[in-house]
Amino acid sequence: MSNAQTSTRRGIRAAAHTVIIGLNACIVTVGEETPRVLVVRRDPAARTQAPDGLPFGPFEPEHDRTLEIGLRNLVKDQTHVSLGYVEQLYTFGDRGRHEPEADEGRRVVSVGYLALTREAKDSAGSGSWRNIYDFFPWEDWRNERPAIIDDLIRPRLDAWAGLADKDLRHDRARLCFGFDGLHWDEEKVLERYELMYDAGLVLETRRDGRPLPASAPPASDQKQFGEAMQFDHRRILATGMGRLRGKLKYRPIVFELMDEAFTLLELQRTVEAISGIRLHKQNFRRLVETSGLVERTGKRSTKAGGRPAEQFRFRREVLRERPAPGVRVPLRRTARL
Repeated sequence: MSNAQTSTRRGIRAAAHTVIIGLNACIVTVGEETPRVLVVRRDPAARTQAPDGLPFGPFEPEHDRTLEIGLRNLVKDQTHVSLGYVEQLYTFGDRGRHEPEADEGRRVVSVGYLALTREAKDSAGSGSWRNIYDFFPWEDWRNERPAIIDDLIRPRLDAWAGLADKDLRHDRARLCFGFDGLHWDEEKVLERYELMYDAGLVLETRRDGRPLPASAPPASDQKQFGEAMQFDHRRILATGMGRLRGKLKYRPIVFELMDEAFTLLELQRTVEAISGIRLHKQNFRRLVETSGLVERTGKRSTKAGGRPAEQFRFRREVLRERPAPGVRVPLRRTARL
């Protein structure tokens, strides 16, 4: 074979395995004590068929000097939202993650970002704000242990564990969901979603063409385990939520979601909305005030009606005073198993 023929064949193989760099944005806000994520629909005409997806698109190096600039421009174009706080989350590059085809040629590798913004009161262009717990109904423990865990999830996971590697699978389920008296770890959002994906409980398993275990529910029942998202976007959202919940404890990231002036109750409700757990009011107030995270504004708020509540603001000097100024607060005992 000639050198020209060899080069041509190499070129054909390279073209068939092109890697496209994409950008994904997990944009979170809190409004009315509800954690929300910004979603878009790729085909507005197919509104009843197309699932929600996170804002995403290709990186255009000829236009954007950095990946983050590209992300900000992409989100602005798609949703009319100007991002504030942004941090790189993870790189998602599994085969089939974007177009689940057996003969997939082009691999789409997406750089995911976590972004936070204050409550979005206006229309978000072609995007809309969705309750995050619509996609993860088992993650909201603020009122009580979600019934879906004992009524639907545990029986299915027990059946799945009984098919193979019983001890290993049972241990994985116990650690993820806090079964048998183990502690519920609110940061394990991704681990819980991936467990349910492997067990065939979520619609994405079936849609992606993955082998379904015999214990998997029919497609109609899979809808009970949270709404599906486009491609692997629910996995990206789970990654973002786990990161955000963990970071609340060692960085003052929650203040990126707050107005400049706020009451301590508003701050507590925002932390609870993200973490999915209820906090002890007196302990929260005492620890936040003594930690130096906030300072009084000298003003009072009447937004909630009734007795005016004292307003506070984030004390930025704390960033220079210690390395990990997070919201370290104990949970209510009722938030544990």
